[in-house]
Amino acid sequence: MPDPLDSFDARQSDGARTLIIACGALARETLAVIEANGLSHVDVTCIAASLHNRPERIPGAVEAKIEAARGKYDVIAAALADCGTGGALDKVLERHGIPRLAGPHCYQFYATEPVFSRLSDEEPGTLYLTDFLARHFDALVWRGLGLDRFPHLLGSYFGNYRRVVYLAQSDDPVLDRMAAEAADRLGLDYERVATGYGELATFIAAAAANDHNRIPQEQPA
Repeated sequence: MPDPLDSFDARQSDGARTLIIACGALARETLAVIEANGLSHVDVTCIAASLHNRPERIPGAVEAKIEAARGKYDVIAAALADCGTGGALDKVLERHGIPRLAGPHCYQFYATEPVFSRLSDEEPGTLYLTDFLARHFDALVWRGLGLDRFPHLLGSYFGNYRRVVYLAQSDDPVLDRMAAEAADRLGLDYERVATGYGELATFIAAAAANDHNRIPQEQPA
């Protein structure tokens, strides 16, 4: 089943002037960072995590969120990577003067670039999981790719992979078990790397603090 948090709007306070536009796959983590730091002036709105299957639709979905927020916030920031849009998301964000998390995908900003580069260099054939993907592996990967109905496709999809690396945002033994079971189902080696929220936490903190060096304000229409 889809996660109920993969597309939502969360109002943190009536007088909020900062908006984080996030991917639904980062919803729990974004809210956790905001709550842990007492950022009551920060609101969150998410695009559906399922858009990762149709990345060409991500820029339009983000722009719709921006248009809906126009004139309501001093600062808008996008807790999104490129997410397979091939630079199309950046064109939308640049047009509106809105920054996003650096990097091509959430694996890099969770792990940070040096750690992700090391992992990639160690084994290029690595499938990465996050808390979200570990939680929804069955729906998004196993059933999502039809492996429940066509198990003979396993080699076609994952024949070039050698291991699963679970980039763990939380210390949750249930998710650790789910990630390890996912690796076992795929016939791959398993490794867990504790990352916490990585650069996502730094990015949200900068937006919440209205750090003009890193988070430009949206210009009113």
